[in-house]
Amino acid sequence: MGRFSLDAKRCFHGDARQMRYYVPPPAEGPSPGFDLRDGYRDRYVQRDDSVREGLDHLLQWIVENRKQLQTEDKGKLLNADFVTWRGHLTKVLTTPYESREGWLLAVTLFRGTLYISEFETEAARREREQRSEMLKELTYMGYKFEQYMCADTPDGIPDPTGVVNTNEAFCTVIRSRLGSHSLLFSGEVDCTDPRSPSPQPPSCYVELKTSKVMHSPAQRRSFYRHKIIKWWAQSFLPGVSRIVAGYRGPDGSVVGLETFETMKIFKLIRDDRGCWKPAVCMNFCAAFLAFLKTVVTEDNPKLVHLFAWNPGHPVSYTVHQDSQYRFLPDWYVEALSAEKSPTS
Repeated sequence: MGRFSLDAKRCFHGDARQMRYYVPPPAEGPSPGFDLRDGYRDRYVQRDDSVREGLDHLLQWIVENRKQLQTEDKGKLLNADFVTWRGHLTKVLTTPYESREGWLLAVTLFRGTLYISEFETEAARREREQRSEMLKELTYMGYKFEQYMCADTPDGIPDPTGVVNTNEAFCTVIRSRLGSHSLLFSGEVDCTDPRSPSPQPPSCYVELKTSKVMHSPAQRRSFYRHKIIKWWAQSFLPGVSRIVAGYRGPDGSVVGLETFETMKIFKLIRDDRGCWKPAVCMNFCAAFLAFLKTVVTEDNPKLVHLFAWNPGHPVSYTVHQDSQYRFLPDWYVEALSAEKSPTS
C-alpha cells in the first residue's frame, strides 16, 4: 500500500529515503569474515528504547494517505478491521509456542476500526533496564550485519565504516487478510533486492538476521524449534519472501550465510513432530482477532481494553477510560473526525 522513512533523529518522512539495497558478498570464495563487533564502541547511535512511540508513525502515514483508505462500509472510516504494527501481530502469531515472554496489548475501537498498540510488561522493562553488556553487543551485531549487506543505492557497495544509527528505518505499509479479518499494518524492512526476479514489493524485500553458528544436528533442531518460528512469523505477515542469516562465530565474525525462503520454512520443520506448525499460529491469531471484535464494541478513542497474556495462562483483559494506556493521540482523532461521519 505504501511506505515511509524515519531519519537519524526519528523524524517521519512519507517517502523511501531510508530504503537500502541488498548487496550480498560473492557466493564463491571464503566465508565473508564480517567483523560484527567493529564500531560498537565508537560508531553506534542507539534509539532510546525508553521512549514509547506507540502507533504514531503509522498514524501519520494514515492521515497523509486516508483518501486511498476510504471505504463504502457504513459505520467505518478506514478500509481495515485492524490497524497495528507487524511486530504486535508477530507476538500474537507465536503465542501458542511461547514459553518465556508475555505481552500487553491495548485495543481501542475508533470510527469502526480496532487499533492495537503494545505496552511494555513489567518483566520486559526490568529485562531492558538490566540488559547485560553481552546482550547489548549481540543487538548491535544484528544491525552491523545489515550494514555489511546493504548499500544506499541499487548499484552501490556497502560501507561498513559508517555509523550504525538505529533511529533510521524504512517501513512498509501492508493491507492483507487473515481469515475474515482485514489488516492494515506496518513493519520495518531491512532492504530490497534490486536484482530480484519479482521486482514488486513486498516480494523483493529481504530480511537480514544473525544467529550463532551451529555445529550439531541438536543445535539446528533447537534453532528450527525456537528461533526460526519468529523469523517466519515476522516475514510471513508482510509477504517478505527471503530471510538471509549470517552465522557468527565466537569472535563475532560471520563464518557463513544461509538463505531461507519464507514460504518453504514449514518444509524444514514438518517432519519434527514436536515442532511448531504454521496453521496453529495463524488459527490462534485469527481467533484472537475475532475475540477482540466481540469484546471491544464501544467506539471511543479514550477507551482502552488492555489484553494481557503470560505463558501458561489464558488471555485476560481490563478496561481503562482516559488512562495512561490511552494511545490514540488527539491530533489523529481530530484529523479523522474531520472526515464525513459514518452512519451506522
